[in-house]
Amino acid sequence: MSRGRRPRHGSTVTGIALAAIGAVGFASKGIFAKALYADGWDALDLLTTRAVLALPVIALWAMWSVGARALAGAPPRAIAGAAMAGIACYYIGALFDFEALQLIDASVERVLLFSYPSMVVVFHTVLYRERPEGRVLGALALTYAGILMVVTGLDASILRGNLAGAGLVLACALSSAVYYLAGDRWTPVIGSVAYTFYALSAATICLLLHRLISPATVTMSWHARDLALIAGIVAFATVIPMLAMAEGVRRLGAPRASLVSTIGPPTTILLGTWLFDEHLHTAQWLGVALIVAGILALEGARRPAAEAGAAGT
Repeated sequence: MSRGRRPRHGSTVTGIALAAIGAVGFASKGIFAKALYADGWDALDLLTTRAVLALPVIALWAMWSVGARALAGAPPRAIAGAAMAGIACYYIGALFDFEALQLIDASVERVLLFSYPSMVVVFHTVLYRERPEGRVLGALALTYAGILMVVTGLDASILRGNLAGAGLVLACALSSAVYYLAGDRWTPVIGSVAYTFYALSAATICLLLHRLISPATVTMSWHARDLALIAGIVAFATVIPMLAMAEGVRRLGAPRASLVSTIGPPTTILLGTWLFDEHLHTAQWLGVALIVAGILALEGARRPAAEAGAAGT
């Protein structure tokens, strides 16, 4: 979407729907990962397997919808931009995130990862040289006060239990913000499908190289339950949300698409409570509310120019 032009209503509605599908799909990732960890998988093996199985699906979709000639003829700068964004988000950030899921609850992980929309807005403001308004600063204060509440729960024992994992998730959130902003820049050039293909291809190569030079620490299980979980994390928590969210960003712009993802944390909290008996303390629930309020305030505080000019986790 070119700067200064609003999307058509139908495009906006479709973009919201696609971003919502992507957010819900990504929200289920931690649930699948926790179940596979219980069966003996580790983060690197799970990430590598997920990427290797997801990439052919993305490649086939790209060949069908874009065409081999168009993919090969994409501008080198756009390919390099997508590849670097993929390495940042789907390799480095994903490793941080999946390691964190071995340390903290899936519900806490998703709430903290949800801090990336505030990073998107901050980076967007800097990139387009927009002076932050008082409401933006207030919204950021709400968001990061909420993060503090979620991590600490106003309890030293909760802080000790969450500190290492929270740091990893916030690093992943930073990589997600970079990925969204790179998508904001390059999907209008090469399209959301090609952007996703090049991003995941680069990340998969990095994961395979990492796996080759890393000694095996566990034996992966391939029982029927694990096959079903792997299929779920590839299809419902990776391929579908990646494509849906990339197209949602193209139609809505990065700041607006990130706002739609507010449905992600509640989805993970409900699934974590139902499947793993995870429960947030009262102070942590207050933190969730502050984060959501901060993201909503950020959307309301954006200038019309940012809303018109905007336009991947």
